[in-house]
Amino acid sequence: MLQRSHMQIASRATVLNCCEGDILLLLDSSGSVLNYEFFRLLVFTAELLRPFSLGRGHVRVGLLQVGTNPNLEFDLDVHNNQESLQRALQSVSQLQGDTNTEAALRVAQRLLTETYENGPKILLWLTDGVQPGDVDKPMSELKAQGVSVLAVSTVHGNYQVLQRAVTPPRQSHLYAVDIDNIEIITEDLREAIIKIIRAERLRVVDLTSHTAVLQWRPVLSADSGYYELLYNSMRKMDTENRRVLPGDSSLVEITNLLPDTTYTAALRPESNQNLFSTLSVHFTTLPDVLSPAVVSVSDSGPRQIRVSWGPLQPARVQRYTVEYGAIPSGDVHTVTLRSQQNSTVLTGLEPGTQYLVTVSALHVNGRESAMTVRACTQEAFLPALADLHLTLVERQGIQVAWQAHQEGLKGYWLSWETENSRSIKPSMSSVFLPATSRSTRLTQLAPSSRVCVSPVYSSGRGDGLCCTAERHTDLRQWG
Repeated sequence: MLQRSHMQIASRATVLNCCEGDILLLLDSSGSVLNYEFFRLLVFTAELLRPFSLGRGHVRVGLLQVGTNPNLEFDLDVHNNQESLQRALQSVSQLQGDTNTEAALRVAQRLLTETYENGPKILLWLTDGVQPGDVDKPMSELKAQGVSVLAVSTVHGNYQVLQRAVTPPRQSHLYAVDIDNIEIITEDLREAIIKIIRAERLRVVDLTSHTAVLQWRPVLSADSGYYELLYNSMRKMDTENRRVLPGDSSLVEITNLLPDTTYTAALRPESNQNLFSTLSVHFTTLPDVLSPAVVSVSDSGPRQIRVSWGPLQPARVQRYTVEYGAIPSGDVHTVTLRSQQNSTVLTGLEPGTQYLVTVSALHVNGRESAMTVRACTQEAFLPALADLHLTLVERQGIQVAWQAHQEGLKGYWLSWETENSRSIKPSMSSVFLPATSRSTRLTQLAPSSRVCVSPVYSSGRGDGLCCTAERHTDLRQWG
């Protein structure tokens, strides 16, 4: 006679996010199981698992069939949602053959004990119990490695073998039931599973110097109770803080904490339906962050740069001071800014120059903090070549002439394509000419040769101009 458990789940929403762990279904698919029984076991399993959230961080489900040879229908990481799992269970076909449970348990041991996933692990054995083989040793090894073994038998087989196989307590981990009435054990078996894989833990998901965000798996609903949160620092004589949270909450932010301080927090689910364990966690807030903790440079130009800093703390900072000077021995300039500002544009700088920039904050408590960065201005604008002309001077040559801005000019870079008697492709030639050059003569140019001239300044190369010298092969002249 089956007794129903007094532990009731408050709502389906509670079950959805209640648990974290692995469930491997060991399904007897041998010839001793009638096809009707096999189908009913699959329907029962689908309904048993339907309320759970699936995937990493929730519940992972795998299915291993027992036959002459074990068959892994799907591994633990395959299904991340109920729709996918339900479709997979509906499409499972029976193997028939012998009941080689021992071979299947070797596969189960590898799947459950060699995984890198943390959390509880369950082997749920669904069988008719007929001649399962010598399973005592592999079942004992699984249990010794922390796997919880639960079993459902359709009352045909050796009950003593099943009793030895399951983990205590047997009254909630072993069920012998007629296949036509198997649905009556669904809720009790699900509750037994939940007790094993319920993720009853309180964890810190975000932490700063003055705040902490705590998260937990919900065990209540909006109308089934409330949570009581108690927290305080571990300093002596510190008072305990208390907050009441609604039953459908799973996240809370604690504010006004002290920096670099260790706290303890306890979350107590209060319900008149069930008795739940109190969850607790210890955490240490981050050291206090004094602005400026981050300084960055952007919008760099030849004569200006933008300096930004953070975090912005107008209630804690009186003013900011920005000092900057060219490296290695430039004059130092100072800008004073209000506490509400977190950026400024430094102007009147020299192009192509490295600067040392220091941002200082004077805090209301008299303390001063600073951070220094290096910043570079861009090179000044480099004038492009003003003009370029090609003139035919003889059959095999052209005169190249150009004009350029003379300030800061160091010379010209000239490139062109020449004929190559050893290759179909033309060769590239180039030459550097002094700043006094205004023209030059080129010979042996390739057909449709591209001629380019670029001005070269002390800070880099300016934009050049290119012309194509077309040669009319029938007249043997340039055009």
